[in-house]
Amino acid sequence: MFNLLGALVSTKVASTVGKGIISVPNNHEGLVVVFAAVIGAIVWNLITWYFGLPSSSSHALIGGLVGAALASAGDVQWHGVIEKVIIPMVLSPLVGFSAAFLLMLILLWVFRRGNPRRLNVGFKYGQWVSSAAMAYGHGLQDAQKSMGVITLALVVTHHLHAFVVPLWVKLACALAIAAGTYSGGWRIMRTLGRRVFKMDNSGGFTAQTVASTVLMTTAYAYAAPISTTHVITSSVMGVGATRKLSAVRWGVAGNILMAWVLTLPMAGLVAAGAFGVIHLFIR
Repeated sequence: MFNLLGALVSTKVASTVGKGIISVPNNHEGLVVVFAAVIGAIVWNLITWYFGLPSSSSHALIGGLVGAALASAGDVQWHGVIEKVIIPMVLSPLVGFSAAFLLMLILLWVFRRGNPRRLNVGFKYGQWVSSAAMAYGHGLQDAQKSMGVITLALVVTHHLHAFVVPLWVKLACALAIAAGTYSGGWRIMRTLGRRVFKMDNSGGFTAQTVASTVLMTTAYAYAAPISTTHVITSSVMGVGATRKLSAVRWGVAGNILMAWVLTLPMAGLVAAGAFGVIHLFIR
């Protein structure tokens, strides 16, 4: 429900993805670029899903856009890529890790003399609120990236004369992300909830509170398409680091980090290859 709600309240991030990353011609060539970008993102997402790695679908999509645009000799707006993608990609996990670490320390100190059983029940109810906030931030960020790509496709095919996200696109993307979340992603859930660090209610509350705050702040204030995956994963690591460094399985964290680093270039390469193949058939 909150994924659905978050997807309907703003289009700032959609505008950044659709207008601030690449420029493509308003013809069939532009539509091929958009299609190849989506193919690149989907293929990379499926690969990382298969291995249970929480990589960023957001950065896969942006990498796909850049790769397809370069393959078509299109215009990549590097200033927008660096300012809206690369810098937030680096900073947001650092903010998530440090803020979750500090908030968890504060909660541990404030409730150090509390009854563990009562506190566990209290944080369990608190997670209803933090989970709703996290879902809202997820819809606010991730659904808009799809809106941006669909609206870009409508512009290049002259179905729209200006970049304005239609209501039906908002509804389609909102329903899709809500349905996707409802259907579950158990491999990735197990990685985040168990394999990185065995979460409890207080840790889950802390990680979700921090991550949702970062997601909403960057969406509303900066229109930056940051990765929900990066932020929540780094927040989970920050919570785990407060217990003891060995509580975090750094080998798993290293695999996740490698997937993060590879996402932009690999999705771009797949998209560039897809553009080349599609272009052969439409000549």
